[in-house]
Amino acid sequence: MDRALFDLLSGEIERLSPHFTALADDIWATPELCFEEHRSSAAQIAALEQFGFQVTRNVAGLETAFFADWAPSKDSGAETPLIAFLGEFDALPGLSQVAGIAEERPVTAGGNGHGCGHNLLGSGSMLAAVALAKVLDAHKIGARLRYYGCPAEEGGWGKAIMARAGVFDGVDIAIGWHPGAFNGVRARSTLAIANRSYRFRGKAAHAAMAPHLGRSALDALELMNIGTNFLREHMPQDARVHYAITDAGGIAPGVVQAQAEVLYMIRAPERDELGDLVVRVDDIARGAALMTGTEVDIVDQGGAANVIPNAPLCAAMHDVMCDLGRLEFTDDERDFAERIRATLPGLAASDRRDALQSDVLLGENDDRTPLHEGLRAYDGRMAQGAGSTDVGDVSWVVPVVECATATWAAGTPSHSWQVVAQGKSSAAHRAMARAAATMAGVGIKVILNSDLRHAARNDLDRRRAGR
Repeated sequence: MDRALFDLLSGEIERLSPHFTALADDIWATPELCFEEHRSSAAQIAALEQFGFQVTRNVAGLETAFFADWAPSKDSGAETPLIAFLGEFDALPGLSQVAGIAEERPVTAGGNGHGCGHNLLGSGSMLAAVALAKVLDAHKIGARLRYYGCPAEEGGWGKAIMARAGVFDGVDIAIGWHPGAFNGVRARSTLAIANRSYRFRGKAAHAAMAPHLGRSALDALELMNIGTNFLREHMPQDARVHYAITDAGGIAPGVVQAQAEVLYMIRAPERDELGDLVVRVDDIARGAALMTGTEVDIVDQGGAANVIPNAPLCAAMHDVMCDLGRLEFTDDERDFAERIRATLPGLAASDRRDALQSDVLLGENDDRTPLHEGLRAYDGRMAQGAGSTDVGDVSWVVPVVECATATWAAGTPSHSWQVVAQGKSSAAHRAMARAAATMAGVGIKVILNSDLRHAARNDLDRRRAGR
């Protein structure tokens, strides 16, 4: 990359960071659940319009989804690739937490909280897009930029809905990031996921005086869960099935329960494997209904595809992160991270060691490091992740690359009060700015290098073939 452009990008990131850290903190303070992010969406839209982006609202029929376009003030006449930045803004229920303290203390009992850092995620991607736009405009470099405001990643799978509606069609490259416990390229696939509810309908009766007249929906639900647990031995190695009973029928044990409901999350490494597994779980539900003389309604609650990682883009992103160098934190930031780390369960110790493995800037780490200041190694291999994300649906349409930066203490589990407590810290802001610099750096690379864009598209086409 042209060093002068790289330095200009870094300068714009530094200059614009206060604006977008304030936005991240504002969204942190008003956490909204999936598909309800009206205030957060509006705040992002207002910020982008302030910087000259043209906003399209209510995309794919989703009230809080939008995208914002930027184009150069003068047409260079050259090829103008469309580079996208992916953003989110939804929070999680039950994770309200006071910021900046190392003890669990909700702001509002039972309230929402940004337990996955999406207040930072969207703001960081916006910072990258705006900084890159400033540099492109100043140097009359032909390219178009787009920021996607994507709702409901946490279980609503907003990007999947948007992808099915064609919202990402025509994009050359999509760039994103996720807050985390380490710095590095997210060079991995994820699990495809399907959410399904199973609603059993039976017949109520007195459980002592006329049990033979009843048809227990609760019995059917329990038999389904038992059958699914026997299925586990016969699933693909990396497949997962989780369930939660959302309606046990009632609280009176003397009644044969006439209704019951269970919500399932079914995961598998590939979409076709997931489809086969969903069919088998559905059949178990129907069998449970048949055994109990009940009926079952199966309701599709959405889902997401597995991520298709992109090798050329991962290599380019790793190069940018190497150029940016060490992410240095202050003593106060390290001290707060140590205090957070002291609250973590023993399970987090292994996560902490994993987050700090094979560092290319610091050499061998030890697990006492409270914040990751180096860079995780990347050797071109793609790992199989255990989680799921609707970024997967985007990755089947357009080449996608993502990084992570150390916005919270090493070993901090996602979806925890500890994440919320660190969500507006100076360390989180610093790491968000580093993510923005990384994404903007990748953006300028792919804009200036058509061979890289073509290699990324070819890699996606190759990985998608036959899948």
